[in-house]
Amino acid sequence: MDQCIKSLKEEFAREPYARMFGIEIQELEAGHAILKMKTNEMMNNLFRTTHGAAIYSLLDAAFELTVNSHGTVAVALGVNVSYLSPARPGETLRAEGKETNRSRKISSCEIRVTGEDGRLVATCQALAYRMRDRLPFLPPEAPPSS
Repeated sequence: MDQCIKSLKEEFAREPYARMFGIEIQELEAGHAILKMKTNEMMNNLFRTTHGAAIYSLLDAAFELTVNSHGTVAVALGVNVSYLSPARPGETLRAEGKETNRSRKISSCEIRVTGEDGRLVATCQALAYRMRDRLPFLPPEAPPSS
């Protein structure tokens, strides 16, 4: 496994916010991430379906990993989310992030959140600013990719 991806997985496993939501990495490679999150009643909204903020947390984690998977810091410029169907408490959601374009300074990403039955729960178009800084937790022997 690439040292950058390995370090990113290890750091994400320690991230308090992701741990609070039970978000787990299923797959991670340069420009691509698949995560899962099991919803629960603590994530409910007024209608007893999963709150949009919980769904956003999952897709934002997929965005974070996708655009930072090259070993340099990338930060969000803009995020546009469409919520298409409700998620039920106890359902395991899957988020897949794909980098659709990457230039020297900008990365664009598409994230799709699906339910256990494969239905589309949410979609997201996101832009990140690619900084030149290495991820701070990368070991010195792990060169970031371009």
